[in-house]
Amino acid sequence: MTDAASPSARGRVSITPMEPLSPEEIARYQRHILLPEIGGAGQQKLKAARVLVIGAGGLGTPVLQYLAAAGVGTIGIADDDRVSLSNLQRQVIHDSGTIGELKTESAAFAIARLNPHVNVIRFEERFSADSARRHLSGFDLLIDGSDNFDTRYTAADAAEAAQIPLVTGAVGRFDGSVTVLKPYESAEDGTPNPTYRDLFPEKPPAGLIPACAETGIIGALTGVIGTLMAMEAIKLITDTGEPLIGRLLLYDALAARFDTIRYKRRRQRQSKAS
Repeated sequence: MTDAASPSARGRVSITPMEPLSPEEIARYQRHILLPEIGGAGQQKLKAARVLVIGAGGLGTPVLQYLAAAGVGTIGIADDDRVSLSNLQRQVIHDSGTIGELKTESAAFAIARLNPHVNVIRFEERFSADSARRHLSGFDLLIDGSDNFDTRYTAADAAEAAQIPLVTGAVGRFDGSVTVLKPYESAEDGTPNPTYRDLFPEKPPAGLIPACAETGIIGALTGVIGTLMAMEAIKLITDTGEPLIGRLLLYDALAARFDTIRYKRRRQRQSKAS
């Protein structure tokens, strides 16, 4: 891969602007640039950023659309699936004309129509520890929009090893959640940030949590959670606001309610036992 913006030594999304914004880009991103928290410098960071998104499905759809619209310069998409008719109820980056196509291909075409300034790198493969070793070093941020626990744990381990932030979300029927992980850094009080296993120590037994193909899912829910994931990514890239580190944001669509659960590093007990 080329044009890589190298992650900083501690893995923070500290993006060095590569080149000035063109007049067309300034006009396109004017509403961002007007925000003091973003401004021209923040927009340049978005342009220089390289983000890998796992999945071009329900959660990946709004993530990809809003990151592309926001001007993230390079977006990688990892997905080995093809578009099916049943996807279109929620995966709105695809359409009836792309049924049967690779999701990476369909999504890349939609992104090109939305924003020609975005470079898309397609990985037609399921995200794995091996693919992470081959590809993740070229990205500043990982976003996990997968639909299974195996990939979520793999993504968390890979991002921690690469020392880059991870934005991860999940949905089921009418509920969803989002959090941000940076376990290679410490909080202001010096305590290490939590890992994914501090939040979910073990994978649930196979079959305990059925897939949406078995239980159903309301399509707009993926839009809510995926958009929140995109917002967290933009905050991380532009160093704006307070990311959801050590906080799990929960959304109950039926009750129209958001709740936040705080969680901490719990693995100190391992050192006591040694």
